[in-house]
Amino acid sequence: MSPPRIALLGIMLESNAFAPPATEADFRRHYYREGEALLADARAPVSAMPAEMAAFVQAMDATGPWEPVPLLFANNPPWGPAEWPFIAGCLERIGAMLAEAGPVDGVFIANHGAMTTTETLDPDGEIVARLRALAGPDAPVIVTHDLHANLSERLVEAADILIGYTTNPHVDMRQRGDEAAFAMRKMLAGMRPKSAFIRLPLTPPSVTLLTAEGPYADMIQHGQRRMRESGGEIINVTILGGFVFSDTPKNGIAIVVTAREDEVPARALAREIAEYGWSMRERFRRELMPVEAAAALALETAAEPARPAIIFADAGDNPGGGGEGRTTWLLKALVEAGAQRVYYGSFFDPALALEAHELGEGAEFEAVFNREGDTEFSKGFRAPARVLRLTDGRFVGRLGIYRDRLVELGPSAALQIGGPEGITVIVIGARHQTADPMFFESFGLDIADARVVCVKSRGHFRAGFMPWFPPSQVFEVDTAGLTSPVLDRFRWQRLPRPVYPLDEDAEWTPPDW
Repeated sequence: MSPPRIALLGIMLESNAFAPPATEADFRRHYYREGEALLADARAPVSAMPAEMAAFVQAMDATGPWEPVPLLFANNPPWGPAEWPFIAGCLERIGAMLAEAGPVDGVFIANHGAMTTTETLDPDGEIVARLRALAGPDAPVIVTHDLHANLSERLVEAADILIGYTTNPHVDMRQRGDEAAFAMRKMLAGMRPKSAFIRLPLTPPSVTLLTAEGPYADMIQHGQRRMRESGGEIINVTILGGFVFSDTPKNGIAIVVTAREDEVPARALAREIAEYGWSMRERFRRELMPVEAAAALALETAAEPARPAIIFADAGDNPGGGGEGRTTWLLKALVEAGAQRVYYGSFFDPALALEAHELGEGAEFEAVFNREGDTEFSKGFRAPARVLRLTDGRFVGRLGIYRDRLVELGPSAALQIGGPEGITVIVIGARHQTADPMFFESFGLDIADARVVCVKSRGHFRAGFMPWFPPSQVFEVDTAGLTSPVLDRFRWQRLPRPVYPLDEDAEWTPPDW
């Protein structure tokens, strides 16, 4: 009997409807692999490849003979809708490569799950449906998703098993890739799973979707406990918190329960989890700290050495959710307040980073932030600065979501504002959220030397900076930007209204299966 032939592919993007479109150049600059290059990255000790694909390949390698059929894998940091011609071209390329490769026995798709395009709102569903049609009705199609995915009926119908992350910050991508491989082996051996899907009219801001504590954590823990209690009858419970900024009709917390062979227990558990989540919907709210209060707290923390150090999340400008990574609200407030012993990272400004490289370490100059043009939220800002350190922006992540992954920030600089005891600003040439201490440590900075750390990140920084900042030392700052958790600041076009928490009168009726 020939080893099973498994197609490998994925197109990852979390689309913020309010951000500029993600172009082909954006994808190719960040991550784009075809064929054997995809497979080589998956088997390499260190690469920039998202971990679930690498884990799936390595788990398949470890569990028996198989023949990988690597097609195409593209990944871009969260930004706006993808330009449709690029996505359409990827789909055509995938179809052509699969036709050339010949029939496959299964398909593994590693997608983010919250992508939109300039012409369509459900490209993830389109990708999975096309692969189902190309592979045939009997080939297992297994999909992994970020827990911020927005799930469509079309995708659920086309996939045999959907596996979502269970941690936020996301530190279980390798485990989900392993799970997908084990599920593939079971389906190849004859398992035919059945799934149940429910979407709630509940679109919470991402800051309420942490999995260490809170309502979302309670939903996930409830589902995982009930799965363990099923004695193997339930093989996966996925609860997707969704990404509200995609602004689509398919937004809403989604529950997908997969049973080994019978949809009845899957439906019962999906309904149970949905009712539990809906009953505590009021908990999906979060109070944020005003910018002025954050600046005052920074001064107090620096002035009192006995107080624990703190970390601020620049919640309105998270590049991990489509933020520009270059708003100045918090930075400006800290500079004007005269804050001391502050590490601020990371400000996306390629022009400023290149200027620092041209001037060299030790140079003093007027740093002009956002000199290439203002946007609604990212305004210009000037401050006297000194070039402290310069790097090429390449490092291997150490903790959290970037752990053991190659990160490439482009030419980057550490600038000092307000003297050696003032604010050290990390300026980067490629837009990324600051979720790993290496964003500072790669410049020779010690996190323990700072009294205040500021990060442009929504929640993933919590895993990367946990050794220094437990939850009691974390403060989410209410900054304006494309990822503000204050949802009524946005002009929503496509959300399924009424929806909670935007609409207090939103209602939900459980399905009558």
